[in-house]
Amino acid sequence: MAAAYLEKLNDAQRRAVEHGCESGADTIAGPLLIIAGAGSGKTNTLAHKVAHLIVKGADPRRILLMTFSRRAASEMARRVERICARVLGTSEGAITDALAWSGTFHGIGARLLREYAYEIGLNPDFTIHDREDSADLMNLVRHELGFSKMESRFPTKATCLAIYSRAVNSETALDVVLRTAFPWCSNWQAQLRTLFAGYVEAKQAQNVLDYDDLLLYWAQAAADPVLAGDMGALFDHLLVDEYQDTNRLQSSILTALKPDGRGLTVVGDDAQSIYSFRAATVRNILDFPAAFEPRADIITLDRNYRSTGPILAAANGVIELARERFTKNLWTERESSERPRLVSVREETEQARFVVESVLENRERGSALKHQAVLFRASHHSAVLEIELTRRNIPFVKFGGLKFLDSAHVKDMLSILRFAQNPRDKVAGFRLLQLLPGVGPQTAAKVLDAMLVAPDPLGEMAEMAVSPKAADHWHSLVDLLQALSRRTAGWPQELEQARLWYEPHLAAVHEDVDARKADLAQLEQIAGGYASRERFLTELTLDPPDATSDQPGVPLLDEDFLILSTIHSAKGQEWTSVFVLNCVDGCIPSDLAVGQSDEIEEERRLLYVAMTRAKDNLSLIVPQRFYTHGQNPQGDRHVYAARTRFIPATLLQFFEVGTWPKAVAGERANAEVRQMRVDVGARMRGMWR
Repeated sequence: MAAAYLEKLNDAQRRAVEHGCESGADTIAGPLLIIAGAGSGKTNTLAHKVAHLIVKGADPRRILLMTFSRRAASEMARRVERICARVLGTSEGAITDALAWSGTFHGIGARLLREYAYEIGLNPDFTIHDREDSADLMNLVRHELGFSKMESRFPTKATCLAIYSRAVNSETALDVVLRTAFPWCSNWQAQLRTLFAGYVEAKQAQNVLDYDDLLLYWAQAAADPVLAGDMGALFDHLLVDEYQDTNRLQSSILTALKPDGRGLTVVGDDAQSIYSFRAATVRNILDFPAAFEPRADIITLDRNYRSTGPILAAANGVIELARERFTKNLWTERESSERPRLVSVREETEQARFVVESVLENRERGSALKHQAVLFRASHHSAVLEIELTRRNIPFVKFGGLKFLDSAHVKDMLSILRFAQNPRDKVAGFRLLQLLPGVGPQTAAKVLDAMLVAPDPLGEMAEMAVSPKAADHWHSLVDLLQALSRRTAGWPQELEQARLWYEPHLAAVHEDVDARKADLAQLEQIAGGYASRERFLTELTLDPPDATSDQPGVPLLDEDFLILSTIHSAKGQEWTSVFVLNCVDGCIPSDLAVGQSDEIEEERRLLYVAMTRAKDNLSLIVPQRFYTHGQNPQGDRHVYAARTRFIPATLLQFFEVGTWPKAVAGERANAEVRQMRVDVGARMRGMWR
């Protein structure tokens, strides 16, 4: 009876689920690598594996499940809940509550760092900076060191943070990072070392951590054998999703917690490793089996439930040419006579027209716009298409946009909570104090510098003399911060206290007050789902939901809309029909990513990911001429391009190859065209007689 819930799994999925459970809960198996091809039911398999462990007697409180988004972790927990409820008859929420160690690498890291704060020299009341806050702090240090006033242009705060983050997450020396990823900044190596040292000192002085610190501190703690053993002993089973997207720090954490690999399962697909710009490395998954003695077991999920046979044949052909990979050819029972299309057009304008005509034709056949997607290597590749869609009055949404946390009014609210939690957080304080009338950047900086060295920062703030214009607001803010610090109201009522103080300032500093108030109400509702202020601030910072007032407007005006997306943003998604723009050298692969063989291999995987998003129809478009934007040494210009090198002539057998617009149909039309050419030729010859 217990195995009935596994009956819908295929043989490979079932082997992956049952691996290590043959002898019950007392036996913990060695390491397992699940190579899960695109559309192979990876999430379903992982959820069943966690549920199967629990059914066999594993304690869910001793299972660590890490994914790359909090939403993915929540969905996984819900699936596990449903399976266990059917088999064990557990009450709703029982398993989800017990599966407490489920979340992102950064979220789990933040929890463990608070628990082990004193052992590693941290104050457990640390606050966490998001990317924008980190860039602001980097800029403050940059300015204090005088780098913002140098004669030649110093790298911007965002570039400095990107360099710092790449070096930390890839565990690569600064000179190597500059040479390989930021060559235009190589002349600033000495200054960047000074800047990064100052940035670290500023974070430590202010008791703040950035995104990278959550992994870096965790990895540093796990490098101590005693601490690593203590952390690893918290968990019998450690499961990691999307392992191909991990960086070196994340890999080192896993091997430190489970050096012999017992109880460790990682799931991923080397063919979908496309995030090296975030310091992810495909080496982690390729080298995983050999990292343990004995080697990790490998189970491959190669049955695809998404795409048709012809689409998979073409995608398999593309990835088979990869230099190094786990052998895996996706197969399916979804047969079709329709091969993917490889369509040549003269230029980007015709490419846009082809997409629009095809999308509308699909819609007439019953395929909604939102079941169709247009994918591209870089965001600007869709510019001409967006103009054509607007001209033809076709609604669309482009993946991306502001996150909830990035909207100014929400950042204002969170700065109140963060500053109450940690009055030495200069970025939160700098933002908050300037909401007050009469308080500018210089005053705010002077106040925060004094608070930084004071034994009682809020007491110091209360005693400060301020201008009459700011006095009432100042004392009101001090009262709020002290009340939040004492936690007299409790959570989530503390957020209501902050909102009531902030709303009078909202109209003074922002437009669209009603929409922004709706966001604050949403924020308050979200807060009710967290047990404490610390959990709320941590998880909202690490994985923010979308904002209501900052959503793209078009989809809200129509019930149906076309999807436009970069390939990176499309990973994990699927659509009935997929169009891939600019399948030419210079775009896929990008001119910016052909310097090294590793970069070219990742570009190949990008095309593979794009192709495997399609369920029924796939069109790859090859413009013979396109406009380059900043990718060419000669600047923005029209260039003539060849079909992407990832589809050589040997793979054309897998495609329906054609041009658009097609030649005028019929022999009569062809004859007319030939006659026209003859007539023109005769005229040209007559000119010289």
